[in-house]
Amino acid sequence: MEESEEKKVDSLVHKLKGVSCDAHAPLVSSYNDRIRPLLDAIDELRRLKVMQEGIQLPTIVVVGDQSSGKSSVLESLAGISLPRGQGICTRVPLIMRLQNLPDHLLQPELHLEFHGKTIPTDEAHVSEAINLATDEIAGDGKGISQTPLTLVVKKNGVPDLTMVDLPGITRVPVHGQPQDIYEQISNIIMEYIKPEESIILNVLSATVDFPTCESIRMSQQVDKTGQRTLAVVTKADKAPEGLFEKVTSDDVNIGLGYVCVRNRIGEESYNEARKEEARLFEAHPLLAKIDKSMVGVPVLARRLVHVQAVIISKCLPDIVKKINDKLNANLSELNRMPRHISSVPEALTTYVQVIGLSKESLKKILMRGEFDEYPDDKEMHCTARLAELLNNYSEQLKKSTVVDETDGSFLMEEIKVLEETKALGLPNFLPRTAFLAILQRKVNKISDKPVEFIAKVWNYLEKVVTEVLMHHCENYPQLHSSTRRAAQNLVAKTKDKSTDRVLEMVEMEKLTDYTCDPEYMTQWSKFMEKNYTFTEIMNNHHLSTNLAIEGFGVIEVRHLRAFPKDIRDQAFDMKMRITAYWKIVLKRLVDSMALHLLLSVRNLVGKDMEAEMVSEVMSPDHGGGIERMLEESPSVAMKRERLQKSVKLLKDSQEVIGMIMDKIAINVD
Repeated sequence: MEESEEKKVDSLVHKLKGVSCDAHAPLVSSYNDRIRPLLDAIDELRRLKVMQEGIQLPTIVVVGDQSSGKSSVLESLAGISLPRGQGICTRVPLIMRLQNLPDHLLQPELHLEFHGKTIPTDEAHVSEAINLATDEIAGDGKGISQTPLTLVVKKNGVPDLTMVDLPGITRVPVHGQPQDIYEQISNIIMEYIKPEESIILNVLSATVDFPTCESIRMSQQVDKTGQRTLAVVTKADKAPEGLFEKVTSDDVNIGLGYVCVRNRIGEESYNEARKEEARLFEAHPLLAKIDKSMVGVPVLARRLVHVQAVIISKCLPDIVKKINDKLNANLSELNRMPRHISSVPEALTTYVQVIGLSKESLKKILMRGEFDEYPDDKEMHCTARLAELLNNYSEQLKKSTVVDETDGSFLMEEIKVLEETKALGLPNFLPRTAFLAILQRKVNKISDKPVEFIAKVWNYLEKVVTEVLMHHCENYPQLHSSTRRAAQNLVAKTKDKSTDRVLEMVEMEKLTDYTCDPEYMTQWSKFMEKNYTFTEIMNNHHLSTNLAIEGFGVIEVRHLRAFPKDIRDQAFDMKMRITAYWKIVLKRLVDSMALHLLLSVRNLVGKDMEAEMVSEVMSPDHGGGIERMLEESPSVAMKRERLQKSVKLLKDSQEVIGMIMDKIAINVD
């Protein structure tokens, strides 16, 4: 149904809402004719089981405690006899579809619908037919079933109503009933009354206190304000004392009001029962106090028809929208499913398409920083996560070589190294071997950090690559194992290459000292500006021995006066050179790592992945994947069948509503 048709339904329903229902009109009126097409549409949708699609239908649900007189009320409305007896008479949900036949000369038509069958019956045998059908559905014992039984009654004088009668509530199982009979009945009742679209017809006996009724407790759980609960009070003639106060004080929140009725007694005909009922509420000194708009089966019938019309009018536009939305969603999902593959070339073409889609997804999330395919999964926002990992790696490198030298250890490492690298030669030359010895010590301290970082990065990337590949081949379970192996092998090979490359970077830094970065000389010169202050402190014992150097803090240097001047000067110079150069080393380890990762990711996605996946699926050891694509997996076949059935059901539902549109328009106009 198109959007314009949805608007048409809204318009027609709006007109129907303007049709009044006079509480004092005859039981069967033109109002039934106006609402009948809508009710037919809802009944047909119920028959199609559209509720299996999660689309709730407006329903009048009849509930009541056992022996509350529920069957008598329904008999009075339908003008037929229902099963009677001890214990639970209604053992399955009984959907009662009442339809008025305007010509009183026409014979009543009754039939049952269950298990896909239609069983004709008549007024004399309907009770027996219901019992036989119930036994077939729920078994011969006294157990209950959730499978519904539909009773269609077409008869002159009945109101146009559809109601679902549920088993009466009992707490104590009798002989032959399951021990959990209460829980079973409660579950069925809650399933029917919980939806907001349900109207609860709560049948209460005038002989009991309403707050103690189990049916009241259940309805209050799902309808606390009572706005969708209507109460019918039976056996008014048995307990007239205090009934007026009960229905006017409303201690149990019945939002749609009360209707008091008299049950049919003995062999009374239905017409006789109605006359006796009218006489009772007119003449009884206590019951006559109750307003006439709250008494009698005819009033109950009109009230139910009106409530039914309101709820259908309210819900129908939303039902139409939900059917359309569900159908469109299922069609889209069905179209996204892979077509059935019938040949090896077709399978190979499909597999190449899977690889192509996977490559494009990986390029988006790993290289271009686009994450529209995974908007809510931050782990798949890969460029951001890789940047975070690299920043953390950089911080770890810096922290791992920080040494606190404010406690009197300043220059001691350099002095020891200079002592151990002495050689025969001219004085005042800074030994390069000493510089390299300290450099190698610092590099060794951080040598495990790059390897740990690269392992962490590729472990993360393995999850990402596997997730993307498995997503794009999810409809081909026969490829899952080979695709997962391909992803693992691909990342493992790239990880090994990266590890070798990182170890090579570390070895290069230990090999020699080199940079053409002018920042080294700039930083060293800035440090050496403190050399004059350092020399003064060493020579003048009256000066404070605290030396402030940017990047080092305030350093205690008193202990250095014990060493010769040339050693102190060489140590200071070497310290400043190492510090300036170390910044270059750390920067190089981070920058080179970033460039290496970018290149590795590009090669993985652009070159290596396709070859690895094809090799894995065609491998003699794990191959056969392409051929196996010709066999549709059971899960995919079941999903396709489920979607096709759902689409058919929803299209049939659309057709039902479409066909009823003209009838609605004619009746309204």
